[in-house]
Amino acid sequence: MPVTKSGEGTYYAADGSGACGFAPASGGPLLVAAMNAPDWAGSGVCGMCARVTGPLGEVTVRIVDLCPECQTGDLDLSPEAFDRIAEHAAGRVPITWIEVPCDVGGPLVYHFKDGSNQWWTAIQIREHRHRIASLAVEQNGAWTDIERLDYNYFVIENLGPGPYSLRVTDVHGQEVTDQGVPLGDDQDAPSASQLPVCD
Repeated sequence: MPVTKSGEGTYYAADGSGACGFAPASGGPLLVAAMNAPDWAGSGVCGMCARVTGPLGEVTVRIVDLCPECQTGDLDLSPEAFDRIAEHAAGRVPITWIEVPCDVGGPLVYHFKDGSNQWWTAIQIREHRHRIASLAVEQNGAWTDIERLDYNYFVIENLGPGPYSLRVTDVHGQEVTDQGVPLGDDQDAPSASQLPVCD
């Protein structure tokens, strides 16, 4: 069962980008939030979704940013998300929240950071249903874990020109494996599948 956390909810001028390294959002409701520093987990919370309950209702947000000054349990929401749980003028309200699966409609996506090449490669997982635990690459018949840095990219040196065999594992131990993932420079490579819904 997911753990219910409690803290304070605030709002900021979110656009979907931030410390998680995601691109600004375009179109649709902007329902995102910044995670407090104690729960940041070295960017391990990036891309997860949380169902937030406030004085006037609830909303599900995706974590896209870090709130350095926020305390354990706090979330700094986009204005549109905040307005679904509280009066806008309140500014700061008590909240509770739990981690929930993200409502994704397609496969997860491998995003290669700008500047990625065969000698220095940075890969980010996007559009995933559950929080990501690890990313591994197959080399010479064995799987090698790629280190995740605190700006939400998995970074490895001397990976070669590709294409790559990659394996994504979520926090529930579920895996997605893709063959033939091409190297890119500030480009997306969609997976063939998505992390399954947990029973």
